[in-house]
Amino acid sequence: MLLAIDVGNTHIVMGLYKGEKLIKDWRISTNRQKTADEWIVDIGGLFYYSKITWEEIFAIIISSVVPNLTNELKKMATEYIGIEPIVVNYELDTGLKIKLDKPEEIGADRIVNAVAAYEKFADKGNIIVADFGTATTYDAINSKGEYLGGAIAPGIGISVEALFSYAAKLPRVELTKPPGVIGRNTVESMQSGIIYGFASQVDGMVTKMKAELGGQAIVLATGGLAPLIGPECSTVDRVDKYLTLEGLRIIHSKITREGK
Repeated sequence: MLLAIDVGNTHIVMGLYKGEKLIKDWRISTNRQKTADEWIVDIGGLFYYSKITWEEIFAIIISSVVPNLTNELKKMATEYIGIEPIVVNYELDTGLKIKLDKPEEIGADRIVNAVAAYEKFADKGNIIVADFGTATTYDAINSKGEYLGGAIAPGIGISVEALFSYAAKLPRVELTKPPGVIGRNTVESMQSGIIYGFASQVDGMVTKMKAELGGQAIVLATGGLAPLIGPECSTVDRVDKYLTLEGLRIIHSKITREGK
């Protein structure tokens, strides 16, 4: 099986693929202090309770925006499992044409999302991907498979945390959809501002990006909060919370198939 690991600033998402089928996935907190010795124990524990053995893993692919964790996970893979992992970066030949002034600045997660989006929806023309992570990112891919760039905004989690931290009288609230946009109490008002406020941000950003793309694009939402925010966005066509894992699988398939 293929072990796909996506390291974000807040969470690490892992998936196990048998062929093209995702058979198991996990989401754990990102801990920048953990070493390779600790990661083999932690991931091994997840495997144990899922009745999976390391011997069933034939390949590992990693995308990461946390450099020190990239190194520790690579060390874990090589020293404990005997597998040299594929690490996604702008230099890896994924088939994506990166049209940025400084391509070395692009995050691996954005590369992976763009590859998955284009592979799945190339026949739809231009594509916009909104990813709800620690930051909310917007990425534009044209019909030629060219990554054109995008936008980065503060994510929902850090924005909400700032609200709680700087407004002393506001309580912490559960991130759930309120009964309506007009809240009838403080909790509902906060939930409305968070859910519908971010949905409106997405709609506004997507509308402006579509205009720059000539007016047409299919819009995908991904990330941990995509199932919550995506359905409230009038511009989002599809929600795919596993888009990044799928991108890792697709990149691994391309590289191994073409002998890169």
